[in-house]
Amino acid sequence: MKSKRDKQDFLKDLFSQVYVKDILERNDVRNPDEMEELLSYLASAVGRLTNQKKLSDTFKSVKGKSIHPETIKNYLDLFEDSFLISKANRYDIKGRKYISTPAKYYFVDTGLRNACLNFRQYEESHLMENVIYNELLIRGYSVDVGVVDYNYYSDDQRIYKKLEIDFVCNLGSNRIYIQSALAMSNEDKEKQEQLSLQNVDDNFKKMIIVKDIPTHFNQNGILIYNLFDFLTDSEALDR
Repeated sequence: MKSKRDKQDFLKDLFSQVYVKDILERNDVRNPDEMEELLSYLASAVGRLTNQKKLSDTFKSVKGKSIHPETIKNYLDLFEDSFLISKANRYDIKGRKYISTPAKYYFVDTGLRNACLNFRQYEESHLMENVIYNELLIRGYSVDVGVVDYNYYSDDQRIYKKLEIDFVCNLGSNRIYIQSALAMSNEDKEKQEQLSLQNVDDNFKKMIIVKDIPTHFNQNGILIYNLFDFLTDSEALDR
């Protein structure tokens, strides 16, 4: 398809007439409106940490609707089973254990995500993160959201924080830590993006994928990878 209109119409029809219709009919969903509202919310908040309780509270405060967390869990399971969304669990790197909640949800296809929102919201940083997540799965990695401890002193008080690493990627015995950053326009932004990576005390590869910066190693030994170099090089993670 060559025209933008034809592409958008195709994706909207695919989303509503195939995916959503199939979910509703196959599972005899009693409240299709609330299910579709939840799907739209996930599309608008792609890549954010959330759980059933938070989603239930959001519906109550924003929509004025009461939806039990267990019902939301059932909807999320339907979306995953239908290959509309994929779940990334949180992983405590130091403790070497999974944290059951909250988690992140990404759309298996960003075109369907955009169609869900009628092509209204283009948060480039979130879409970039979603695309990277999908590409990592395509390349065979299991992907989690990393959590690492960060302790420092401020005004003679010790501060304890948890920092997030966008992706902890595992394939066999190989592991890579990856941050997604739309832009790193100055030194402070680069320090912010690499802080969580620097607090991981192992020797696995650490990488920041950025849209508009040439691929290079920075002075801390972290690989800064241009987004398009990463997407077009199938062996990018092996270098």
